[in-house]
Amino acid sequence: MNVISTFANQLPVKVRFGQGISATLPDVLGELCATQIFLMVDEGIEQHNPAVRALLDDLTGRDGLTVTRFDKPAAEPTIAMVDAATTALFASGATALVAIGGGSVIDTAKAARLCAQLRCTFAEFLADSPGFPVPEVALVAIPTSAGTGSEVSGGSVVSDPEAGRKNGIANANMRAQYALVDPLLTHSMPPTMTANTGIDALAQAIAAVVAKVRTPIGDGIALEAVRMMTPALVAAYRDGSDEAARSAMSCGSMMAGLAMNISDCAAEHSLGQALGGIRHVPHGLTIGLVLAETLERERAHVPEWLERVADAMGEPDDGSADGSRAVRAVRRILAELDFPVLSSLDLAEDDLDGLADLALADYFITMSPVPWSKDEVIAAFASALALQTRSI
Repeated sequence: MNVISTFANQLPVKVRFGQGISATLPDVLGELCATQIFLMVDEGIEQHNPAVRALLDDLTGRDGLTVTRFDKPAAEPTIAMVDAATTALFASGATALVAIGGGSVIDTAKAARLCAQLRCTFAEFLADSPGFPVPEVALVAIPTSAGTGSEVSGGSVVSDPEAGRKNGIANANMRAQYALVDPLLTHSMPPTMTANTGIDALAQAIAAVVAKVRTPIGDGIALEAVRMMTPALVAAYRDGSDEAARSAMSCGSMMAGLAMNISDCAAEHSLGQALGGIRHVPHGLTIGLVLAETLERERAHVPEWLERVADAMGEPDDGSADGSRAVRAVRRILAELDFPVLSSLDLAEDDLDGLADLALADYFITMSPVPWSKDEVIAAFASALALQTRSI
């Protein structure tokens, strides 16, 4: 038995979870005494998501509320998107910001709220680092995907397409004041998006157990998230109307977001974000492309923690005690999701040196239990690139 290390946790987001819980949005706005609302949504979301359409109709049709709508274009947040949202938010005079959409919408909302309060562009914030003030505008985050857990996290990742990199910022003051996590809003996600966002959530939960800053509270939340999502991810991918699977994924991804805030992500996110910076493909896709390969390296250093992950995933004990069960379970899930392989991004071995530099410059890789060498990063990329099929 070991002495538990000193740790501190702060979980200030008020979470409401459940089927149909998004209908309580007017009650939340009443608690915030907010009548001037800035509404940020995925562009055209109501055209393919009936549950969101009903929510928007109810919100915009209510007396006593002035709603300014901002449609975020498709794709991950860019500096230009954040700056456009910042300008619109500042001009609206809103006292509450409601973000309805995937992690990219919620990330954009967090970054725009920060910049609007500081009266700066996102690039100016990165260059000058003026700090993270207590927010003047309340944020209500309502996710329509089960992925990043952005509704409860204090981070925002914004791409700079011209520089070919992603910029991540994080602080407790970036977090939403309320998170309304309603599984019904995720039913319209197509299979590919379900797989991409879901594997990102699973990766975050696993990483929270592996990261060098892990804590007992984080472990508890992360391992329960892994337990919930392991069967649910493939089930939701195969049948998007499976209420139990969608509910487990919504709750599990939210818990993975909490675990990430208590602990952190690790190398899988650095290697994935390096890919996203040069190929501009969905975040969850890039994480899944390298998840098994990064865990294969990590198990050499923290097999005992990956054994706990394997237990949470329900992987039978084979007596190896080396963490390989967890990697095997992840590979099986990727195969059942028909997940793409790295070669689908049209990369060659000549690209790996530059990708390794990008990954090593990323913050998350510093959270791995043991520092990575450049050769190890290249080897992980090379292993993923050599994979031609997910068949087991």
